[in-house]
Amino acid sequence: MTRILIDADACPVKAETYRVAKRYALNVILVSNMWIRIPTETWLEQIVVNDHPDAADDWIVENTTDQDIVIPADIPLAGRCLEKNARVISPRGRYYTENDIGEALSNRNLREQLRDIGIMTGGPKPFSKQNRSNFLQRLDQLIQQMQR
Repeated sequence: MTRILIDADACPVKAETYRVAKRYALNVILVSNMWIRIPTETWLEQIVVNDHPDAADDWIVENTTDQDIVIPADIPLAGRCLEKNARVISPRGRYYTENDIGEALSNRNLREQLRDIGIMTGGPKPFSKQNRSNFLQRLDQLIQQMQR
């Protein structure tokens, strides 16, 4: 059965995910390093891990299957989940695949190096309504595709 696993500490699309999951009767697992407020629903589960900074990522990777959808907070987690054959969609609505994760990781690493040496400052653009809309559309499409 398909589940949605969320790297939940800073995920900006939790509420949107709940709405879509409820419509399709999917279970959602939120994994975080600290307790967060979530609705009281039987199909929502919260896992709190705080052993080390990457504990949430590690839990998600260890517990994901090829039937799951993962919403990662970062590209390295997306890559690790793709290795487990999970479907991966970013909070901005980008659907990661085996064909493009290498390029995404390379670009991320390059940007990180440029920031470290001071050539590039700042991070990603602020999260927008368009990002939220893209995410909702792509998540809905992905679930429909998986159910066929």
